[in-house]
Amino acid sequence: MKYRDASAKLIDFRRQIAALRDQMRTVQEAREPEPVEDYEFATPTGTVRLSALFAGKPDLIVIHNMGRSCPHCTLWADGYNGLYPHLADRAGFVVTSPDAPAVQRAFAQARGWRFAMASHAGTRFATDMGYGSESGGWLPGLSVFRRDGGRLLRVADAGEAPGDDFCALWHLFDLLPGGVGDWQAKFHY
Repeated sequence: MKYRDASAKLIDFRRQIAALRDQMRTVQEAREPEPVEDYEFATPTGTVRLSALFAGKPDLIVIHNMGRSCPHCTLWADGYNGLYPHLADRAGFVVTSPDAPAVQRAFAQARGWRFAMASHAGTRFATDMGYGSESGGWLPGLSVFRRDGGRLLRVADAGEAPGDDFCALWHLFDLLPGGVGDWQAKFHY
């Protein structure tokens, strides 16, 4: 296919994707919020409740990260670190994982992460939110919460996987000949 013909086709696909995103936002807005309990998490400064993670904002984005053992979760967190000032201006933002707070802190410092982290180890939080695996491990994703008076409501969630919309890297790789190819996320390059 000629370059310009392919470009026109790709532009049309991107318009279709934008239209689907509009439809998704409409469904998202119509979704009935789900009440959740005020879960407790471990942090380097002690136990903190979900309600305390909102950072004074009405909304909270919680990342369900699989922890320091997962290079893909690390890739997503690296990307969130760059977006963090923008995210924190609009909503509370925290990355949760099953790692102990001291492990989280050391890993975050080594990577230069600026966002808050909390450990869900020993809690039902990740499993209750749908991010516990059948094998007893964890799945990556995110949940969005809203504070409504004294109630905490989950208003959205989405899983994460290579190629998703939560990591711009995949879309940049899509533009390369061969796409992502056999590339794999690593802790160091």
